[in-house]
Amino acid sequence: MSDDQMPKPDLPPAAQRALAEAAERRRLAEDAEAKRPTPKEYGGRDGLDPARYGDWEKKGLAIDF
Repeated sequence: MSDDQMPKPDLPPAAQRALAEAAERRRLAEDAEAKRPTPKEYGGRDGLDPARYGDWEKKGLAIDF
């Protein structure tokens, strides 16, 4: 654990264990999510994400989700 993730010394031992267990579960969940491939989108929009870049039309037609 890094210094900013160390349990506070004024917490009871049970609380310190609970925080450590929660951090481990969070790390395992993030690792599992990173290993899972993203689903392929069929018939989706080509190019950049319109929600991020504000491009709400395609071939002159307005796109609404």
